Amino acid sequence: MSKTVGVIGLGNMGRGIAKNIAKAGQDLLVWDVSEEARNAFADSARIAPPPEMAAAADVVIFVVPGSKEIDGILDDMLSHAGSDLILWDFTTSDPVYTKKLAERAARSGVPYMDAGMTGGGAKGADDGTMTLMIGGDATVLEKSRPVLEACAGKLIHLGPSGAGHTMKVVHNLITVSYTHLRAHET
Repeated sequence: MSKTVGVIGLGNMGRGIAKNIAKAGQDLLVWDVSEEARNAFADSARIAPPPEMAAAADVVIFVVPGSKEIDGILDDMLSHAGSDLILWDFTTSDPVYTKKLAERAARSGVPYMDAGMTGGGAKGADDGTMTLMIGGDATVLEKSRPVLEACAGKLIHLGPSGAGHTMKVVHNLITVSYTHLRAHET
């Protein structure tokens, strides 16, 4: 079943995510602060500012630097949200901040899911093979599964809101610690 999917943030990760969603046959909406990034999708997607995207999309995926960028546009999006909108936060963010954003969205009746990304960086996003570490309602995850499977090879539901971003922080801590230790072994 085809959905209308929005991707906000078309940088190294978002570009590949959007490309794979379009390739899977989903109706794609895109936005980025960079006109050049937006224009790269002129032939495969409709360019839609965040409030317009919130009104038209079933699913919106944030692939921006972090929670602050989402916080700056969230209220405007929520005031324009369509009745079936689901928000997905693919950033690497503070899980406490994530929970606050999710609570704000919930007060407007909009589910807000977090998904920490891992698995090959931009290449994993381009190839659609990355892993998503997911926090939020399992029922909402199932509604979004076709969209997520278009851009990720593995979906791991870890628990309630903030769980995906918590695991991403733990993952990054382990990776950096391991890399640091390996560098000092030689």
